[in-house]
Amino acid sequence: MDDTAEVPDEGDAYGKAIRDYYEDEEGFEIVERDDGLIAPSGGPEMYFSEAEDWGEHLHAGLDHLQGRVLDVGCGAGRHALYAQKQSHDVVGIDVSPGAVEVSRERGVADVRQCDVADVGEAFDSDAFETVLMLGNNFGLVGTADTAPDVLDALATVTTEDARIIAESRDIYENIDEYHRSYHEYNRERGLLPGALRIRTRYKTHSTEWFDYLLVSPAEMDDVLAGTAWTRTETYRGEGGQYVAVLEKER
Repeated sequence: MDDTAEVPDEGDAYGKAIRDYYEDEEGFEIVERDDGLIAPSGGPEMYFSEAEDWGEHLHAGLDHLQGRVLDVGCGAGRHALYAQKQSHDVVGIDVSPGAVEVSRERGVADVRQCDVADVGEAFDSDAFETVLMLGNNFGLVGTADTAPDVLDALATVTTEDARIIAESRDIYENIDEYHRSYHEYNRERGLLPGALRIRTRYKTHSTEWFDYLLVSPAEMDDVLAGTAWTRTETYRGEGGQYVAVLEKER
């Protein structure tokens, strides 16, 4: 008899970790990279963090909030709830059904299960004046190849004077040997160094593999080239973290 454990079942590992933390303040999250690296993330606790813990760079970006807000990858709803408290009409979206449920239970008035790549079909044109892509969620553009389509979809559902408040990490700061070798691996296969192919795991669950992108500000400009968006402000934090304000070229 083969007693070898089966591989994790693909599903909503992210949402299950968020649910367990929401109910019991317990839970963890493991990130697995396609080169075999396995490491803990900041854990579900950070998805429930309060505004006073976010850092000056993020608050500087949030000073640019205006009008109706789309929160991309809303997770447990921390940024959507902040924007609501600032009297903004907010829609949160996430691919995780578990995260959507928790966000709704925590008080996000309008939260939907939706991939950012599908916003052009899910929302009317000119529906939003601000898009939030915080918690490094500029990375949800996927790859340098898929980014233009995602950014064009966001341009379609936003007004002419709209802005994206986007967070990413400059990978050239504070990197260790495991990340440095992966950056070189990406270069060899024609990808940006900060390209990631990952899945998240929790207990017996895993998400599907997905693409995520970390970029320096200069690389962000390269990704934005040819789209409706341009970087107008940049606020630096610690450990390579930064928030960029993107506006439509006129």
